[in-house]
Amino acid sequence: MRLLVQSQATGRFLAPSLEDGTPEWVCSLREAGGGVVQDLEAAHQLMADWCDLEDAAQVVDLDRLGAADDY
Repeated sequence: MRLLVQSQATGRFLAPSLEDGTPEWVCSLREAGGGVVQDLEAAHQLMADWCDLEDAAQVVDLDRLGAADDY
């Protein structure tokens, strides 16, 4: 699995900062590449630790994009 946390409110992705590794919201998938997690539990933990309710965060499985069971 290759999972990303995405804000439904803004479309941004949660990824570690290049400066200190602290998660921050970024606009592009290129910037979010370092935010890919391998398991659902880790993605949910990121959401619990770093997302606000108004972010309406969701987990996106990159392996589903373009597949028969795409979103």
